[in-house]
Amino acid sequence: MRSETSEKMRAQKNDAYFEEIIEKNKYKLYRICSIYAVNPIEPEDLFQDVIFQIWKSLEHFKGTSTIDTFVYKIALNVCMRSKMKFEKTNDKTDRFQSIHFTPIENEIDASEQEKFRFLKECISTLNETDTSLIVLYLDDLSYKKIAEITGFSENHIAVKMKRIRKKLFECIAPKIK
Repeated sequence: MRSETSEKMRAQKNDAYFEEIIEKNKYKLYRICSIYAVNPIEPEDLFQDVIFQIWKSLEHFKGTSTIDTFVYKIALNVCMRSKMKFEKTNDKTDRFQSIHFTPIENEIDASEQEKFRFLKECISTLNETDTSLIVLYLDDLSYKKIAEITGFSENHIAVKMKRIRKKLFECIAPKIK
C-alpha cells in the first residue's frame, strides 16, 4: 500500500515537472518545428512528436546540462530525423498546400508573414548543421549554449554563424526589396 502511494506521488510529480518544462519551452519548440516542417499542419504533427519524445526521454535526463539544453537536443534530433525521413519519401508524398491554418492567437501582419516565409525559404537552402545552428541562434541562444547543445566549440559556432548570416542575407535581400 505504502509503495503504491509513493509511486503515485512520484508519477504526479513527474507529470507536473513535464508539464512545467513543456509550458516553459512550447513556443521555442514550435518555432523549431515550423522551420523544419511545411505549413500549415506538419509543424503541429512534428511538435506533438517532439513533445512525445521529450516525455519518453525525461526519465533519462541526468542533469549534466540544463533541462532547456536537453529539450533543444531532443527537438533538433526529432526534427532532423523527420526531415530526412521526408526527403527519402519526398517523391511519393503529396503535400496539402491548399489547406491554410492560422492560429487566432498568433495573428501576424501580412508583411511580417512574408518576411518569415522568405527567411524560412532561405533557411531551407542551408545544410542540416547550418539549419540547426540558425534555428538555435534565432531563439536568442548564446554561442555558449548553442555549443553545449550541438557539441561544437564556441569559436566554431561563431565562425559558422558569420558565414550563415552572410548566406541568409544574400538570399533574403533580393526578396525583400
